[in-house]
Amino acid sequence: MFKDLSELSLSPNWFNIKNDIQFTYDLVASVILFYLIYLFHIQRSKIYRKVDERKFHVVSISKFINAKKWISTALVPILFIIAIYSFLNWGIGVFQPYEAGIISFKNINNIFFEQFFNILIIADVILLLFSFFHTDKFHKVIRNSGFIISTILIRISFSVSGIINTILIITAILFGLLVLVIHNKFEKQIALEEIDMSNDND
Repeated sequence: MFKDLSELSLSPNWFNIKNDIQFTYDLVASVILFYLIYLFHIQRSKIYRKVDERKFHVVSISKFINAKKWISTALVPILFIIAIYSFLNWGIGVFQPYEAGIISFKNINNIFFEQFFNILIIADVILLLFSFFHTDKFHKVIRNSGFIISTILIRISFSVSGIINTILIITAILFGLLVLVIHNKFEKQIALEEIDMSNDND
C-alpha cells in the first residue's frame, strides 16, 4: 500500500487512473484483511479455551508444541540471514541495475517476501508431518493442510500484480478462516458426542 501511495495521481479522474484505482483496492483489501484476521483470531481463541476447559495435557501434544517451538527458533537466524542477503542484493541492484547477475526488483515483494514465504511453506509442511505423530483425525489434517494452502496462495500472489494480487491475498486469508471455522464445528460436534456417550454410560 505504501508503494502504491507513492504513485498516486491526485486528479478528478481518480477512477480512470490505474495507480489510483490500485490504491483504492489496497485500502479496501487492508480493511477486509484486518477484519478476516480478527475473525481468525476469535476462532483460534475458541480452540485454546476448549483445550484449557478439558485440561487436555497429553504427552504427544507437548511434544508437538515443542517441535513447533524448535522450528520457530530455527527460523529466526535463517530469516535474519535471508533479510541481510536480500537487502545487500537490492542495494547492489540499485547502484548497478544493468550489471549481469544483479536482480532488478520491479516489485518490492521480490526483495524479501518471496524467499520468506518459501521458507514458511517448507516449515508448514514439516509441521504437518510432525502433526501426524500427534493425530490422524481427518478434520485436524484438513485444518493443518488448509493453512499450508493459504500460505502458498499468499506466495503465489507475489508473482502477479494489480487486482489479481489483492484477490489472491484475500482468498488466502478467507480460505484459512473458513477451514478453521469448519474445524471448530467438527470439534464442537465431537465434544457433544462425547457428552452424550458419558450420559449414556451413567
